Amino acid sequence: MKKTAIVIGTGIAGLASILRLIKKGYEVKAFESNEYVGGKITSLISKGYRWDMGPSLFTMPQYVEELFELFGENPKDHFNYKKKEILCNYFWEDGTIFSAKAQPSTFVNEASQTFNADPGVITDYLKKSKLKYDLTAPIFLEKSLHHWSTYFTFATLKALMNAFRLNLFESLHQFNQRKLSDKKLIQFFNRFATYNGSSPYKTPGIMSMIPHLEMGFGTYFPKGGMNQISQSLYRLALTKGAKFYLSSPVTEIIHNKNNISGVMSAGQIHKCDLIVCNMDIYSTYERLLKNLHKPSKILNQERSSSALIFYWGIKRTFEELDLHNILFSESYEEEFEHIFKNKTIFNDPTVYINISSKEERNDAPDGHENWFVMINCPINTNQDWYQIKNEARRNIIKKINRNLNVNIEEYIEVEEILDPVKIESKTSSHQGALYGASSNNKLAAFLRHPNFSKQLKNLFFCGGSVHPGGSIPLSLLSSKIVCEQITNLK
Repeated sequence: MKKTAIVIGTGIAGLASILRLIKKGYEVKAFESNEYVGGKITSLISKGYRWDMGPSLFTMPQYVEELFELFGENPKDHFNYKKKEILCNYFWEDGTIFSAKAQPSTFVNEASQTFNADPGVITDYLKKSKLKYDLTAPIFLEKSLHHWSTYFTFATLKALMNAFRLNLFESLHQFNQRKLSDKKLIQFFNRFATYNGSSPYKTPGIMSMIPHLEMGFGTYFPKGGMNQISQSLYRLALTKGAKFYLSSPVTEIIHNKNNISGVMSAGQIHKCDLIVCNMDIYSTYERLLKNLHKPSKILNQERSSSALIFYWGIKRTFEELDLHNILFSESYEEEFEHIFKNKTIFNDPTVYINISSKEERNDAPDGHENWFVMINCPINTNQDWYQIKNEARRNIIKKINRNLNVNIEEYIEVEEILDPVKIESKTSSHQGALYGASSNNKLAAFLRHPNFSKQLKNLFFCGGSVHPGGSIPLSLLSSKIVCEQITNLK
């Protein structure tokens, strides 16, 4: 008789875990509090427009493809995507515009011209970014940091011997300031701290490896939008026998002493041999493991940033914009101080505009565009979000108008808003933090919750709030780490 595994939450890591557990021979039941699967990777449809509500950047598609390959399936039969030639368009208040190209030599040449920088300096920066990734990925991203076996490997020895190259004892900003001279170029590379919801003025210099994810591996756009990543995995899981219980929140992980026995949902006990929890780790302990000792040092770390997002239906097109666009703040450090120290928004926020209709024409009516307009913002600590949203909207519109020489309000015909409060209610992300804990200290990688319970046998954790961290690739790797630790129970 097959052993039963239960997966709590069907975000991208939960979906990956379902598939990997099926491959391991388990009968899998998945419980989801929402009426849809995908977690943050979901869609919003309104009045002829479609928006991807959550993650908009797609890198390292091989981690999605390998889930289809586990079952001998051709990924292209289920899921397709295209590589982007333009990584992102960047705008500064003085009129400087930089279109970051995917082709490395083109990127270096155009960046050196735009920022009046030595091409050799930029090339060296990117080489060091790749080196840091190559040294650390096999340890920090692909393996558990909470098993001693990880540290007794050649990869670990190699990383330790090159620890001086990792810039652990200075901030990302300090590293960038030391390596680069142009303020705009420093700001460009500082921005990559936001990939995991951190501040470039606090996160360690090792985070200068993040540009390699874009420039080394490339960025992509899935046919049909980001939502197709989760939907294609969902369809695969259904064909492989997974049972999904939607609109069915788990209220308790049932355990006896140090053994799990099942979950409680809608007043009913569902027994199992193994649990993989994709719920935010803080919320897991607060709601599902109330009687268990809480790892307070881990749970009380500084949260990552959250997001305030405006979904706009725009009744015109903008040729100067691409899929990804960023309008930079003139005072970047002040912006992050407002987010992490003052717990509010800055009056000149950096504005990110994602327009999926640039790639997927059906996402907006003809001659229109679907704008996903986001600013980084603080977590929810019971601020006056009505006032913050109104103020942010005014500041965002002013910034767009200045940078694009337009009166954008004339063209907004549809508007929906997502704030940290709604993010928390929809995704159980504690205080609306997008990535769980921030990486605002040099030990952040080691302070993320492990992918297994130290107190309960056969309880595992995946997703952006545990090791190795947030983003689609890292969430998928968390599932892989979990399932490598699981052997079929006899």
